[in-house]
Amino acid sequence: MHMIALGHSRILIDCGLFQGRRDEAFEKNSRFPFDPRELGACILSHAHIDHSGNIPSLVKRGFDGRIYATEATRDLCGEMLPDSGHIQEEDIRFVNKIQREKRLPPRSPLYTRRDAEAALRRFRGYRYRVPVEVADGVSVTFYDAGHVLGSATPLIEMRENGATTRLAYAVDLGRKHIPILRDPETPPDVDYLIVESTYGGRSHASMEEAAEVLARTVRATVERKGKIIVPSFALERTQEVVYFLSMLIKQNRIPEIPIYVDSPLAVDITEIFRRHEECFDEEMLRRIRANDDPFGTKRIKYVTDVVDSKKLNGDPRPMIIISASGMCEAGRILHHLRNNIQNPANTILIVGYAAKNTLGRRIVEREPVVRIFGEEHALRAEVVVMNAFSAHADQQDLVDYVAPLKGRLKKVFIVHGEEDQSEKLSAHLAARGFPVHIPFPEEEFELA
Repeated sequence: MHMIALGHSRILIDCGLFQGRRDEAFEKNSRFPFDPRELGACILSHAHIDHSGNIPSLVKRGFDGRIYATEATRDLCGEMLPDSGHIQEEDIRFVNKIQREKRLPPRSPLYTRRDAEAALRRFRGYRYRVPVEVADGVSVTFYDAGHVLGSATPLIEMRENGATTRLAYAVDLGRKHIPILRDPETPPDVDYLIVESTYGGRSHASMEEAAEVLARTVRATVERKGKIIVPSFALERTQEVVYFLSMLIKQNRIPEIPIYVDSPLAVDITEIFRRHEECFDEEMLRRIRANDDPFGTKRIKYVTDVVDSKKLNGDPRPMIIISASGMCEAGRILHHLRNNIQNPANTILIVGYAAKNTLGRRIVEREPVVRIFGEEHALRAEVVVMNAFSAHADQQDLVDYVAPLKGRLKKVFIVHGEEDQSEKLSAHLAARGFPVHIPFPEEEFELA
């Protein structure tokens, strides 16, 4: 969350869910450092839950303004936010069953599906590169961020006393030359830039290398007669993994074992992808026009029914199961991990970023014992981490993105990254002559 104050207007940029330890996350997500009733508008960069996921709480606590987003982001949130509410209700139901057994008090969800559905009435969708007035003296123009479907770098123009200040919000930012989406675009004439630093000190392997690691991992696990469990964000990462699996099968680089996408949300999101070709790059459009099945619908089974999901855990065949959430904090992936994490024949394939104190991070760090639904499980499955599939820009991508703005930028604010990554990006940009600052939570700045 970032807030802009101009005159009497208060405008929020993003309103995401903090993810981590259950109690800490609930406390942070329950508290807003402002009165939601005083907000006039919310600008949303993209649909990922760490950016959009606390909007239902915002509305629940009194926000009654508009939420401005791209058309694809609006459509994605129409599926993702109710799903987030439903998952919270289901997880709390399961946790409370354990609580009762331990004679502990019941817990409550942060918000429900009904709360999320109420929030959706506040959304408005807009096209890229079309200025929209959001408050007196404030407009926003969405530029393609190339991160996930519909993702944007909002350029916010603030007019006061005859002067205009232009603030760009590149949080999150995608990578160049990856499949499906167009490359990120840098807005022109920016005075202030807020930029992410998720991989601010790291470099990604190429997508060709990623495809080869994926192929080797599948072949090795099949030889052990194991399962490949892929915790994956329902938005973008699932579609990318399916894209590559489909390609590898077509090239005879992996055997044709059963592949399941076990996420009702991922199924719905894949349908939304098909409706938003304005976000696709030329290669993706070419495959669609050639009926080349880029989302693998002919080879991959999409699972929606919970009964079919449970059957996968009793099926002894080698298979690939792709399931949400990517950080292993909620959803069906927890049940698949619970049933497969202790078998050394299996592989847990991590294909994206996992924040500190999440189950996903504990698996990445290969902790010998992890807790799932409050119960301990030995981590005996092989763990393979593939950051090359990340939809986040790496250090060089970020530097290349900021480079065209040199000479005009008054300040670069580095956010959305663990401390060491933010500091490495800050040092890298400062060495190139950019004025940089890493803000702390609730720090305030005056933009002149």
